[in-house]
Amino acid sequence: MPEMRLGDVIDDFCVKCRRVTNHSIVSIINGEAAKVRCRTCYHDHDYRHEQAPPSKKDLKKAELFKEVLSTVAPGSESVSESESSTAAATAEEPAPGKKTRGRAKKDSALRLLLENSLRNHSVDAFIAIH
Repeated sequence: MPEMRLGDVIDDFCVKCRRVTNHSIVSIINGEAAKVRCRTCYHDHDYRHEQAPPSKKDLKKAELFKEVLSTVAPGSESVSESESSTAAATAEEPAPGKKTRGRAKKDSALRLLLENSLRNHSVDAFIAIH
């Protein structure tokens, strides 16, 4: 690959445009582009190697999955109906005076589904909802 120079045009993911566009190299460190400027919206940002950052939804799913994995014992058996109803009853409740949002209900439902699928050693249920 030829040596990169300031002002060269390369492709990169622009966060502001939310797509891969042409960028001009603004700064170089150790022979690699460090900062680039989008040629469409003129936004300066770090060079991302054409990789889109993970979405907030994906980060939230990963966080919930890790939380569930940390609470599930590796040798536990399948979940009975009484245990699942107990888990639903102990789901996080909003603080007094705050309105319940649909996202909190969805997160607790997702957490319950993940716990049940992991206890049943069924990752297919987790994959099916995504």
